[in-house]
Amino acid sequence: MPVPVVISGPSGVGKNTVLGRILATCPETAYCLSTTCRPPRGGERDGVDYHFLTRPAFEAAVAAGEFVEWAEVHGQLYGTRRADLEAHLSAGRDVLLQKDVQGGMALSAAYPEALLIYLLPPSWEELERRLTGRATDEPNEIARRLETARRENEMARHNTHWEVNDALEETITAVQHIILGDRYRKIRVSA
Repeated sequence: MPVPVVISGPSGVGKNTVLGRILATCPETAYCLSTTCRPPRGGERDGVDYHFLTRPAFEAAVAAGEFVEWAEVHGQLYGTRRADLEAHLSAGRDVLLQKDVQGGMALSAAYPEALLIYLLPPSWEELERRLTGRATDEPNEIARRLETARRENEMARHNTHWEVNDALEETITAVQHIILGDRYRKIRVSA
């Protein structure tokens, strides 16, 4: 039975990299784009990276009950449209979602079978190095993201699985095992 799989973790922990590799190596998975009211960052495209809405359009969709979960994060609204998620599940595919901890908890309230995987950095120093190395945020934004990471780490106890992303290939393999269980071993043997 297909399930939602939420990948969470602090900014800079490698969520996008892990998600990309899982999608590339597990054809029975799909990715459910999040919807946001924040403006696109350099190179991001509507319908590819996110579904971008204006804040009033997002709020109207919330009022209409279109979101299975939504939250305000770093001053912006993010959410998952129920119709997008259900389309993938109905097609028989496990659905990967990238969410913050509160988004994962809200989604698991609607889908108790959901897997919640929290990625941890090897250390706070490494997380700060990664955030600084991205060169996408100002120092005050990096400080805010680090503070959010501390709060999320405390809330992450509600997740079903935790993985320290200190060796990318090992992290990807561990996440594949979590998602596919016995199916993973069969796929690897037949590949």
